[in-house]
Amino acid sequence: MMKRRQVVVESSTTSSSMVRRVRYRECQKNHATNIGGYAVDGCRGFKASGEQGTTSPLTCAACGCHRNFHRREVETEEMDNFGFVNRDMAINVLSRLPTKLLLGLICVCKGWHQLLCDRDFTKVQSQKREQISGFFFQQRFQWCPYDIRTIAYIPAEFIGLNQTVFSFLPEDVVVLASCNGLVCCRSCVPCNDPAIYVCNPVNREWIKLNWSGPDRDSHIALAFDPCRNAMERSINFKLVQLRHSEATLDNLYFSFEIYSSDTGVWRMSKEICKCNDKLYKNKGIFIGGVLHWLTDGDNILTFNLENELAWLISVPLSSIHFDSITGSCIGESDGQLYYVIVSEEGLHVWLLQDPFESKWTLKHAKTLEAMEAEHPSFLYNLRERVTHRPSLDSDPWMDPLAFKDSYLLMKVCDKIYIYHVETTQMKQACTLSELGGISASSPIVLPYSLSMIPVKQALEQI
Repeated sequence: MMKRRQVVVESSTTSSSMVRRVRYRECQKNHATNIGGYAVDGCRGFKASGEQGTTSPLTCAACGCHRNFHRREVETEEMDNFGFVNRDMAINVLSRLPTKLLLGLICVCKGWHQLLCDRDFTKVQSQKREQISGFFFQQRFQWCPYDIRTIAYIPAEFIGLNQTVFSFLPEDVVVLASCNGLVCCRSCVPCNDPAIYVCNPVNREWIKLNWSGPDRDSHIALAFDPCRNAMERSINFKLVQLRHSEATLDNLYFSFEIYSSDTGVWRMSKEICKCNDKLYKNKGIFIGGVLHWLTDGDNILTFNLENELAWLISVPLSSIHFDSITGSCIGESDGQLYYVIVSEEGLHVWLLQDPFESKWTLKHAKTLEAMEAEHPSFLYNLRERVTHRPSLDSDPWMDPLAFKDSYLLMKVCDKIYIYHVETTQMKQACTLSELGGISASSPIVLPYSLSMIPVKQALEQI
């Protein structure tokens, strides 16, 4: 029995609360008119043979008849505009709300769900800059070749840990990068079919990419700008994999391999950047079309994705300025790059003013003694413990892990704290033992912002 095909070819929304849909069903053209009989071709539903704007959409690809020969069926559905004059106004107003609030509204009724999941609404809402929602935290073994599979989500306004955020993916993963609501992950090793995933944890959608030549220590950054993304058919993002190679003895350089969702292929950029430093804390910060990686030297590696140029930015203060071994991280706030450092002189937060001249402005400074006085229940004897870190390989007592939108996630001894640099408020998020792992060495920590961006689930790509 032939299955009946139902194709929507027209859809319109009136200024009231009704949605009108027109469907063109079976072909009713009489092919036996010239002999006085009645015979139809058996076409069960209209299917346009071409794109809009030409005559092709009016011709059925199945039977070749004009659309007017197909039975026209009009359906109307009530669509609540929620007190607004029309749907456009509803989209304009509701798109200004935080994503966290919108996620609650989706569950109210079918009408809310239909409007808030509509691509037109998502396109408008994604243009709004979303504040940080929380941090992903995944511990790593330092010497063991296996991955720790537990990923903890720590909300910025701490309300408890969540260790099931990525349960919708087909396998356990390691998080690599986060950018404007999207997250890049890889398969845990060892595995039989290694893959890279780009996903949105909010709507639980994902894209799977083949991962040739898997490496547990791969440095892959994600670049996604919703303001530049037309979102007409699918999202547009790029992945950049760094490779550290040796040119000559004691002369190393970084190269850049780029994946574009537009082409679905990886290619090697012609650009290289000479640098003997290693990457530090394994993450790339994407700001204004440029990726940034902190190194274990006194430099920040940068790569402009538009013109594919790379250069090094010097950090505000060289390591020789300090008597102790420092802890540091980079992050983003209000679309600008920040450098956070903890030393015997205290906690300092610097803002990058000129990336080409390496000019920085000190935005926040707090001595260790002042931090102790403000938070005596959390911090004590900091100067002695920060100063006596024996080596870079040793576990720092106080370590800034990630920074975004003035929120600093940091480790102090065996506890994780969230510190707001503007208000100086501080609260304990959890202990390392609560994060599900057994190693505190070099954890992967990624800031994350909620987003309703749809991710088109695709077949595996090469």
